Amino acid sequence: MVFSPNIILFLALCLLPEMKSSMVSLNSNGYDGIVIAINPSVPEDGKLIQNIKEMVIEASTYLFQATKRRVYFRNVHILIPTTWKSKSEYLMPKQESYDQADVIIANPSLKYADDPYTLQYGQCGDKGQYIHLTPNFVLTNNLSVYGSRGRVFVHEWAHLRWGVFDEYNVDMPFYSPRKNIIEATRCSTRITGLKVVFNDCRGGSCITRPCRRDSQTGLYEAKCTFIPDKSQSANESIMFMQNLNSVTEFCTANTHNTEAPNLQNKMCNRRSTWDVIMESEDLQNATPMKGTDPPPPPIISLVRSKQRVVCLVLDKSGSMGSEDRLLRMNQAAELYLIQIIERESLVGMVTFDSTATIQNNLTAITGDDSYQKITANLPPAAGGGTSICNGLKAGFQAITNSNQNVSGSEIVLLTDGEDEGIQSCFQEANRSGAIIHTIAMGPSAARELETLSNMTGGFQFFAHKDVNGLIDAFSRISSRSGNISQQALQLESKALNVTARKWINGTVPVDSTIGNDTFFVVTWTVGKPEIILQDPKGKKYETSDFKEDKLNTRSARLRIPGIAETGTWTYSLLNKYLVPQLLTVTVTTRAKSPTTLPVIATAHMSRNTALYPRPLIVYARVSQGFLPVLGINVTAIIEAEDGHQVTLELWDNGAGADTVKNDGIYSRYFTEYRGNGRYSLKVHAQARDNRARLSLRPQQNKALYVPGYVENGKIILNSPRPETKAEKAEVIMEDFSRLTSGGSFTVSGAPPGDNQTHVFLPGKITDLEAKIKGDYIQLSWTAPGYVLDKGRAEEYTIRISESLQELQSKFDHAALVNTSHLIPKEAGSREIFEFKPEPFKLKNGTNFHIAIQAIYQVNLTSEVSNIAQVTKLIPPQETSTPALGTNIRAISLAIWGLAVILPMLKLEIVL
Repeated sequence: MVFSPNIILFLALCLLPEMKSSMVSLNSNGYDGIVIAINPSVPEDGKLIQNIKEMVIEASTYLFQATKRRVYFRNVHILIPTTWKSKSEYLMPKQESYDQADVIIANPSLKYADDPYTLQYGQCGDKGQYIHLTPNFVLTNNLSVYGSRGRVFVHEWAHLRWGVFDEYNVDMPFYSPRKNIIEATRCSTRITGLKVVFNDCRGGSCITRPCRRDSQTGLYEAKCTFIPDKSQSANESIMFMQNLNSVTEFCTANTHNTEAPNLQNKMCNRRSTWDVIMESEDLQNATPMKGTDPPPPPIISLVRSKQRVVCLVLDKSGSMGSEDRLLRMNQAAELYLIQIIERESLVGMVTFDSTATIQNNLTAITGDDSYQKITANLPPAAGGGTSICNGLKAGFQAITNSNQNVSGSEIVLLTDGEDEGIQSCFQEANRSGAIIHTIAMGPSAARELETLSNMTGGFQFFAHKDVNGLIDAFSRISSRSGNISQQALQLESKALNVTARKWINGTVPVDSTIGNDTFFVVTWTVGKPEIILQDPKGKKYETSDFKEDKLNTRSARLRIPGIAETGTWTYSLLNKYLVPQLLTVTVTTRAKSPTTLPVIATAHMSRNTALYPRPLIVYARVSQGFLPVLGINVTAIIEAEDGHQVTLELWDNGAGADTVKNDGIYSRYFTEYRGNGRYSLKVHAQARDNRARLSLRPQQNKALYVPGYVENGKIILNSPRPETKAEKAEVIMEDFSRLTSGGSFTVSGAPPGDNQTHVFLPGKITDLEAKIKGDYIQLSWTAPGYVLDKGRAEEYTIRISESLQELQSKFDHAALVNTSHLIPKEAGSREIFEFKPEPFKLKNGTNFHIAIQAIYQVNLTSEVSNIAQVTKLIPPQETSTPALGTNIRAISLAIWGLAVILPMLKLEIVL
């Protein structure tokens, strides 16, 4: 069977548009291919598997009901790590891997941090990265706190698959829609409960009192807590409190609370979760199942990870002889074999032109010299045509020749050539179960190449002219097992054009989490430079210490003995020749020990394909374990096929493309297209001057911890929640450097070169805040640009109203604020503006609602911002407040936003 050109184009443009290569598909109302992966560090426990099965079965029924008989879970794979014993019921893996799993079961970075959450940082409707459940959550009965595990799973699935957001807000648990009315932030408003402050807990007793209004915000004081009624009549919403027995639905347009200051309203322009879900690709193609019968229970398979098997399939056709492509491929492949691939992996190699040759069947990488069996067969010369399918088939054969199963193995396919017959092996490649990573070298590589990686869950890369692009690509293809200590980390990847007889210098910080298996590699185009490398204690390594490759691939490397010294390493290179040449420096390392969590950087674009003029977003995540790293410099380098590079500083400021401030996700819009074709992404994360901080705050996008319920007029508290003492702290970190490839993406419909018309609007302001200062209102926000988050807007339009609804639906009719003296700052800057709310009067208890637009030229106006709320409140004279409750037994109490940490068993209010 051969795919038609239309099908090929569809696969290339639509299949798996996000960089995260989930293999989930929806067919005839049933989800197939869901992977729940257990981290290798989790101890073997049969009860864990049993509880996962029960959770999925319950979740399938609940999901079916919540989506009005539209979707359910049909096939789920639980991926067992190699650290668990082999059993006869465990199946061989196909494309399942921990790295690409939809759900991971892993211990948290912080003790007791067992809240289930979804790593989700895209825009409204964008898929998340993964759901994280801890073993303790799966094994412990959390029924009263989160609700049943099946309900929690559906809450997180909505984050992951449909890109909706939570309808509560721990930072702003209350809001005021109109004068003298304060509501809990929730959806729907039909969810009822009490608003109380637990106060004066001493000697095992607590006293409660009514919530007071804060004179600065006009809302309730920070300690005020919403306790829901146990018995409710409302059926919605799953994205607020799925734990309530009555809740079986998502908020619809009829029940959605558009006024609540939650992330769902902020990110989705106040649309309901059900509206967003129904617009998803899944639900657009899923009509309700007929009849009244429930769906069949999910088929749950146990799949055990296997030893890593990789086969390099390398192009040596005639076109590889130009621009030193063959040489650069050999340099990068050698680096991969020596520095990147994990020990105990099985590696083979195939070379191809119009035919293919198995150069090596699988060889175990067991020692420092085992890679030489493979590198000795790297192709010395280029020639012939290009047959990618022959190369792939020989790669499969090299694997089976060594008595290994192709299913679950990896192919690294590198080519620079066009191949009209590539589609003839798509079906075989997909059926093989292999994971195919593709590296397109140069501008002429087959345009259908990415389809192979998309359909098999592999990575896709594009490399231009210098060797660093190839090295970056190979460095990204590291372990997919979830064992971070095995992964190679890039610290430096720099290409330098050095004039004749000139020195160049550089520094590389080696932090205390890394240093094992550290390599410094230098490549050149003319001749070997003089090299001086100095460690933080002053020890020097010179040119003679750098080992030159026997194949004369114009590269030399130095492996640092033992653990590399912590601190700043310096290097100097001298081009001692009479002509300029290109020198590159690459530094790789691994975690200092298996018990040390290194800082990791990952990057990707919001989509693998872009149709001009739709903007893309660059995302980079920097973390240590599951904890975000803040306060660092993160730079993205995007390179087009013509070699033109765009450098973007990424921001974690909660504005523009960035969803949440200080979550370790650094983002920025990309709009500088240079025509059609492939683009590559590389990200450099650097911590400098001791400014980096490790955040210990709880994750976003999670199931809400409910402190208790009101039942028959009494407040019944849940079991104690173990308290993480450093829950709101940040830890200062040492300086570090990380580089990572974000793969490649393709652009179509763009004008050539710089011939773009101005089509992008100024960015929407999403972090507008307001407060009262005497007779003035002070606003603050992050400045957008004239092109989304780039440059400077020309002016702002600010409007004010006493009616929230007026600003939401009739922004242009609200009162205009005088901004004649307000000149916009550069994008990313902090704006502060004060004004008198004329023609209104600042009276006690008056609510004001304010919104803003950025303008660049007459016809380029941003969307209306989030709506800031402020209340003028003159505090009454202090009077004693009678207690509502006494004789309350308790152990201890701590308030945290909407979620109250209440380590006690039962509280009874005596009226």
